[in-house]
Amino acid sequence: MTDEELRRELALLKELGYTHLDVQGAPAARASAAPEPPPPPAPEPPARPSAPALFDSAPPPPPRPSGPVPRDVPVGPEGAPDTRTIIDCDNLADLAVIAAPCTRCRLARTRTQVVFGTGNPNADLMFVGEAPGRDEDQQGKPFVGRAGQLLTDIIKAMRMTRDDVFIANVIKCRPPENRNPEPDELDACRPYIRRQIEMIRPKVIVVLGRFALQSLTEKAYSISSVRGQWLQHEGVKIMPTYHPAYLLRNPAAKKDVWQDMKKVMTELGITP
Repeated sequence: MTDEELRRELALLKELGYTHLDVQGAPAARASAAPEPPPPPAPEPPARPSAPALFDSAPPPPPRPSGPVPRDVPVGPEGAPDTRTIIDCDNLADLAVIAAPCTRCRLARTRTQVVFGTGNPNADLMFVGEAPGRDEDQQGKPFVGRAGQLLTDIIKAMRMTRDDVFIANVIKCRPPENRNPEPDELDACRPYIRRQIEMIRPKVIVVLGRFALQSLTEKAYSISSVRGQWLQHEGVKIMPTYHPAYLLRNPAAKKDVWQDMKKVMTELGITP
């Protein structure tokens, strides 16, 4: 880890409430320390099983023309796949293949690719956001832009990595110009996120932002009214909190989110 990376992580932890950290002094103190002799090589620990390779990166779509769906292909309620096909799917790999050429709503016309989700398919913790942005649309992975980097830092502060959790959005295709998703688009995409949750069976879902919360629960919650309070979805505990993009615009709210994440850590048996 470089000094700049260390400084940034320490700064995040300080913003989240670890006020005893000396952000400015940490790299200098490390640089001035007397060199120590290298320790004797330790035996290598046994390799930990990893998640299936399919979810180390965005699932590859089946062969189809790249870019938006052609105008001669129907989109919307008459598009494919139908809801029964999604519900009957029994594993994430097949669901990713089903989702890749989806034409269930108008977003199929303007997307670059479907952003299905990445992470551990057996995760205890799932993060559910709203919709892909420009970076996500280009790379096919959720939360890879500036907001995604902040989410990664929050996960690290929770003593986990992105490989330990599963990250997805309630909308799988980018809305044009990052506009808010329309109600019919949320309805069309809802079977995917619900089936993902049913197959992953997490212990806790952290819901990021208003649209993710409203789509998942189908209730008109405002995020500020329920943030930090435990809700339920099909027997799974939900922790609503602010979206990382909101935190970039309102850094003071990071402390609120960290209080929410400490509740999640406690629920998962991780000491905050």
